[in-house]
Amino acid sequence: MADFIRFFIPLYFILFFTVSFIGISYKVARQIGKNPNVLPKDGSAYALVGMYFKWVLLVLFVYTILLLFFPEDIFTAFKINFLENNFLQYIGITLMIFALIWVIIAQLQMKNSCRIGIDNETKTELVTHGLFRLSRNPIFLGMTISLVGFFLVFPTIIAFSFLLIGSILIQIQIRLEEEFLLKVHGQIYLTYKKRVKRMLRLY
Repeated sequence: MADFIRFFIPLYFILFFTVSFIGISYKVARQIGKNPNVLPKDGSAYALVGMYFKWVLLVLFVYTILLLFFPEDIFTAFKINFLENNFLQYIGITLMIFALIWVIIAQLQMKNSCRIGIDNETKTELVTHGLFRLSRNPIFLGMTISLVGFFLVFPTIIAFSFLLIGSILIQIQIRLEEEFLLKVHGQIYLTYKKRVKRMLRLY
């Protein structure tokens, strides 16, 4: 199991970043004629959140790649022993695979409305179909599930830190986007907001 995890985790995140960020962004860019990454680069609080989010993703990617070359050093450091068992690892692997598929489907369902950040220049369509009938933020939900799965597969303090910090940044970003969507779409978004939960509707 340890050898499988050593290769599964870095390959998983390579695939996740390649498809969900690079691949989908390229696809949307060709359709709308501009870069869908619209995170600001000024000195605002929103830009700071975006910068932190990028750094977390970069450090996470580097950390998982290092697992290929230093599996014992990385795994034994800060390990949470009572969570290390095959059952939880199988659950974690299942969650990670599910999350990847879920995020890709959600991004495809957004079509030309897919953005990384808040697009103040173009009014995009409010997507309420598909997975967006179950969650107002299915992509962020999928990313969170992926981090939960990663922690179960690789139970270390560092993996938990990625889950905690990533979840905090995601929740901040969600609330920034909610304010923007309410301003742009008004009553239509307010009605949608009352009907669908922020993360997941279970009924």
